[in-house]
Parts: sequence; C-alpha cells; structure tokens
Amino acid sequence: MDIKTKQHRALGYKVWAAALLLAGSLQALGEVRQLDTLALSISSLENPFYVALVKGTELEAKRINPAVKLTTRVNEYSVERQIRHIHEFIEQRVDLLLINAADYHGLKDAVAAARAAGIIVVAVDVTAEGVDAEVRTDNRQAGELACSYLASALKGQGRVVIQNGPQISSVIERVAGCHNALQAYPGIKVLSDNEDGKASRWGGMQLMQAQLQRFPELNGVFTINDRQAVGADLAARRAGRRLLITSVDGAPDVEKALQSDSLIQASASQDPYEMASQAVQIGVALLQGRQAPRVKLLPTSLVTRDNVRQYQGWQRRTR
Repeated sequence: MDIKTKQHRALGYKVWAAALLLAGSLQALGEVRQLDTLALSISSLENPFYVALVKGTELEAKRINPAVKLTTRVNEYSVERQIRHIHEFIEQRVDLLLINAADYHGLKDAVAAARAAGIIVVAVDVTAEGVDAEVRTDNRQAGELACSYLASALKGQGRVVIQNGPQISSVIERVAGCHNALQAYPGIKVLSDNEDGKASRWGGMQLMQAQLQRFPELNGVFTINDRQAVGADLAARRAGRRLLITSVDGAPDVEKALQSDSLIQASASQDPYEMASQAVQIGVALLQGRQAPRVKLLPTSLVTRDNVRQYQGWQRRTR
C-alpha cells in the first residue's frame, strides 16, 4: 500500500468517525430528521412506468409530510446528466434522494458525495454502486416468467429472439432470467439476444423490422419492456407475420393489447407505485436512524390473456 493510499484511507476513517460522533450527538439530543425535501432522478418521462414512479413517490412523500418539497430531474439514460443532477441536489441540501441509475458504476463518486453531505440515497428500479438502499422488481424472475410462458406457448419448439435494451441492471437481469428459463427447452433456439431496442416503442418497431428480414422463420420474441413489445407487435403485424411476443412491465398499453388481436401474449408485471412507496419509506427510516432493508426485491406475476381482466394494473393505484 503506497503513502497516498494510506493517507486517503486515514482521511476516510476520520470522516467516518466524525459522522458517527455527529449521529450519536444528535441521537443523544433526541433530534430526529424529518422528510422536508426529496429529489428524484429518473430516466425518462416518456415511459409511463417512470411517470407512475414519480406519482407514487409524490403520493407516499406527501402522506408522510404534506408539506414536503419534491424535485424531479430526467436524465434520458445519460450518466453525465445524472451526475450534474446529483450535484445540484447536493447544493440544495435535500434530505432524501431517489435515483433511477443510468449506470451502475458511473454514479459512484456522485453518490458518495451526496452521502457525505448527509443525504440518504436510495436506488429505485435499477441498482447503483454505493447507495444506502435499493428497491426494485425481481427482474430475473420477471424474465424467467415471460420466457417460460413463451417457450410453453411454442410447445417447446421454435426460433426466438430476445430484444435487449439499455444496459442497466433491470434489463441485464431480465435477459439473464429469460436465458435461464429457456435452458429447460432444448427445442427453442435463440437467434439474437444482444440488440438494443432502446426501451421504446420506436426502437422495438425498428429492431423488429430488421429482425424479421434476417430471420424469416422467426416464431417468438421476448422484449425487455412493454414499450418495445408494442413496437415489435406493430412491425410484425404490418409485415403479415404471425409470431408470439412476451414482455415485462404489465403496463396500461399491454393491458389493452392483451384484450385485442395483437401478437402480445403475456407480460411480467411491475408495480411502480409500490416500488416508489417502499423506496420513500425505507429512505425515511434511514433518515431517522431506524433499521431498514438494504435490498428490497418486489415479486412479479404474469399477466396473460386469460387473467388480464382480473389484473389490478398501474392506473388503479391512483383511484
């Protein structure tokens, strides 16, 4: 270990010790921090999932403190933009920061700076290095459910593609879950699994058009979210191709698609309202020095044509 590393480590220990001393002093004085300011950094407001996540955050925060101030910034999957947002929140001295990380490793220093400033940082939907806690869907389970259903619907035989997406943890885990499920079906051949559908309807449509040209005998598609599924469905029907599509989200658009003549057969559901609620609750617990889980995985369930009318979807949570 060189001298510089030792000096940095010693400084880190001093900061840590000072933080413990301050926390102990506040506890001794009986002071408890309240949730007065909350910031949220998310990937996009074009995706209904993130719109619901913002709404769920606001509902839970205002349940805890009706006067809470909430600030939302959109990073559009840009690490650099999200880092700027985090430093902006540090300057504002917010109490709690929820981040939908654009990259697992890329925010490490910014997250550390926020925590050093006394801000509780909770990752939502995807993981991020160095955060206090994280709340997300069990995305590996979601991928497994959707792809098991796809393989079963194809009676264990056929050629499929996995439409990938932005390389954030949720997408990576869904694809891994899909592969894990398909291992039980040796008659299923995966033709492509690394092409990015941009997590958007347009991206799913463009990618599907290209894949339909390359793979004339394609039987099934797994997309990493419902927006890509809707785009893929549109492209396939326009091309007159009959294939099966499954996905992840349980979004309002897919509720409609599952009750129509679309090619979409199933979607592993998420619950953005519950995710937001849990993230705020855990953040407030940590803010007040109470114990809270480091990682909270929310289970998913499969929405199909058979059960969609009983599905309690996203929109019902606001009623």
